Amino acid sequence: MENGKSARSRFALFLIVLGPGIITAAVDNDAGGITTYSIAGAHFGYSMLWALIPITILLVIVQEMSARMGVVTGKGLSDLIRENFGLKITVILMFCLVFANLAVTVSEFAGIAAAGELFGFSKFFSVPLCVFFVLSVVLRFDYRNLEKFFLLLVFFYVSYVLSGFMAKPDWNTVVDQTLTPSFSFNAYYLAVLIGVIGTTITPWMQFYLQSSIVEKGVKKEEYAYSRGEVILGCIITDVIAFFIIVTCAATLFSNNVGIESAVDAAKALGPLAGSNARLLFAAGFFGAALFGAIILPISTSFYVCEAFGWESGVNKKFTEAKEFYTLFILLTVFGASVVMIPEIKLINLMIASQIINGLMLPIVLVCMLKLVNNKKLMGEYTNPLIVNIIMWGGSILIMLVSIALVATTLKPDLFSVFG
Repeated sequence: MENGKSARSRFALFLIVLGPGIITAAVDNDAGGITTYSIAGAHFGYSMLWALIPITILLVIVQEMSARMGVVTGKGLSDLIRENFGLKITVILMFCLVFANLAVTVSEFAGIAAAGELFGFSKFFSVPLCVFFVLSVVLRFDYRNLEKFFLLLVFFYVSYVLSGFMAKPDWNTVVDQTLTPSFSFNAYYLAVLIGVIGTTITPWMQFYLQSSIVEKGVKKEEYAYSRGEVILGCIITDVIAFFIIVTCAATLFSNNVGIESAVDAAKALGPLAGSNARLLFAAGFFGAALFGAIILPISTSFYVCEAFGWESGVNKKFTEAKEFYTLFILLTVFGASVVMIPEIKLINLMIASQIINGLMLPIVLVCMLKLVNNKKLMGEYTNPLIVNIIMWGGSILIMLVSIALVATTLKPDLFSVFG
């Protein structure tokens, strides 16, 4: 009986802390991420599935560090960077990240417009409607209700799992190529592989996760459950990535159908896997883009306000956090307005965001490593030696990947990879 009570008690605690880890990791599969995974599957079949294993391990370690700092210090990552590295470095970092996040926000609304057109709606209808919806939800909900809404949006991603099974892949081949690393020095292959790595681990995730952990008020004694939730979120997000690649590999790659976007993938799935698979893929893309269009502006508002010591948080009223909500509204409206410009080509803006995010990530990771190993800040919660070894090695690898990302992205013939 006691064991039963203990199990129920542990599960209840897990439900209490549930939210930040799963939400942050899920939103990582946004419009740009789904596009990248779709291209990976359509152009290279199952050959990149193996990369999701080391990427997941690194993502778990990075996200766990961020969550742990939030629990132990009770402060967001921007707060800690300003206090420990100075205002000058903070301002430069914030400026670069705001521009990158603004460009990504534009791409989310571009995804909403494209997904809407798949269902027969003009962007001049779908985008303004979603802007109104996004602003209404964030301005009216407190953190607790907003978190419940975000968890509901996570279920949109189930559509990709269903699409994967509808595609009827050769599961023996899928398992074999997932467990057997393969590699090519072909420039196009490298560009897509770099894109897969870059879209899975991004700077904004660390800021948002830590801020949401702080706003949720997770305590040290609850951290074991919070860590489990963070790990679960990382696994879920890469399982979704796995099924997106499998879906496109089993249908598009097998039939030599080339694509340049997730919308192309959804359109092509109809005649190859049936209209239901097409609709599920399109619905997942719309849900992911809408999710990203909410989270990216919130994340940006969080870390900018923390960096400059302004009040922030969706638990506060507009009058209590004017800068936070004003920045959120401006980012949302601007991101949507750019998409509404007739005949606009967003590729250069999206490429610029990839370059900046790629360059900023190693800097953010180094700052995190310095902070998480600071005994004055973290006490007994500093990193174990093995985690430091993995993270420093991973940071160096990501730095090299970022340099390669810049080099390949600047080549005009590879621009379509990152659309």
